[in-house]
Amino acid sequence: MAYVITQPCIGVRDASCVDVCPVDCIHPSSGEPGYEEAEQLFINPDECIDCGACEPACPVTAIFEESAVPDEWKSYIKINADFFNQG
Repeated sequence: MAYVITQPCIGVRDASCVDVCPVDCIHPSSGEPGYEEAEQLFINPDECIDCGACEPACPVTAIFEESAVPDEWKSYIKINADFFNQG
């Protein structure tokens, strides 16, 4: 997993990151099933190409390279991965 969306995204879902992602790996995006119910957005670790375009686009500084996730938000590494491993 290259990038992780953390706590500051909860309740915000700005989607600026979705707009700049060249491989559309951030979900759920507007119009996708589950978007209205989702508290935050997630980066698909299997689709992310580690380009970093999403990080500076985030207006709430919620996106970090996995190795740089602040200690208080390390749990979001698993939360993000688990979102894509459901079902």
